[in-house]
Amino acid sequence: MRTTLTLDADIAERLRIQAASGRSSFKQLVNEALRKGMGLSPSPSVPPYRVKPHSSDFLPGIDPAKLNQLADELEASEFLRKTSAGNQGTA
Repeated sequence: MRTTLTLDADIAERLRIQAASGRSSFKQLVNEALRKGMGLSPSPSVPPYRVKPHSSDFLPGIDPAKLNQLADELEASEFLRKTSAGNQGTA
C-alpha cells in the first residue's frame, strides 16, 4: 500500500542514517519501527528474571549501603544541637 506521511526531522534523519548503513531500506526500517511501536513484531524470547532470596538481619526498607549516611546525619544533628546550645549564652 502506498501512502504519504510526514516525519519529524530527527526521526527522518535517523532513518536515513540507518538506511545508509546498508542494513535495511528506508521502507523496511519505517515498517519495522511501526510494527514494534504497535506491538505487532514478535518479542525476543528472554527468560524471566528470577530473584534469589536470602536471609538477612535487616528489616525491609533498610539499605545497608546507606548506614554510613545515617550515622553522618546523626553526627551532624548532634553537632548542630551542641553548637546552637553553646551560642545561646553568648547572645
